[in-house]
Amino acid sequence: MSGMHIPKLQVSVPAEGADNYTAALERAGGNPAAGYCPAPDLSCAGLVLCGGGDIACEFFGQEDRGSNPPDRARDRAELALFQAFYGAGKPILGICRGMQIINVALDGTLIQDLPQPQRDFHTWDGADKVHPIACLEGSLLHRLYGPLCSVNSAHHQGLDRLGEGLRTIAWSEGGVPEAVDLPGYPLLGLQFHPERMSFALRRPDTLNGEGILTWFVELCRNI
Repeated sequence: MSGMHIPKLQVSVPAEGADNYTAALERAGGNPAAGYCPAPDLSCAGLVLCGGGDIACEFFGQEDRGSNPPDRARDRAELALFQAFYGAGKPILGICRGMQIINVALDGTLIQDLPQPQRDFHTWDGADKVHPIACLEGSLLHRLYGPLCSVNSAHHQGLDRLGEGLRTIAWSEGGVPEAVDLPGYPLLGLQFHPERMSFALRRPDTLNGEGILTWFVELCRNI
């Protein structure tokens, strides 16, 4: 990678940190600048919104219907980050909670607690679950992995009403959205964790998350 521009990425992480994210983004060719509740830094080429806890339900106009205790400071910071980067036309990648932040920021809503049997199918129980997804023909995931692939899973919430302009490009059993994009804008939201399926954490029973991460870094390099 000698001589190649290394794009700086603003990475919003939970309070406990996110070494998996930064290590994977570095291996993918990026220069991640990670922080908890950071102010927007538009000197960065792109934004990565990482996983973590539930979003406070008042941010999408609901009462508590099974959410876990939220981190409202992080919610507010990440909604502001999204609006800043979105307004600047810069690439955005949302991972797990990050996809849900994207949806809420665009006036979408969430299922606060997935019903059975989907909940057991998706929820972390000391280790990631693994399940198949179907990818929309012509989408990025379809180009990278084909019509069917398997991903990890560690969530109990999901997208409900899609935010303005978003398109579902992958689904799991029961129609749970697993990935979204925004046609005409450099954005990808994933309900799964590519950083836990990449490089040192590559696993044989899922897709290779390196394809997604290198695609995003390349997008930021060329923006």
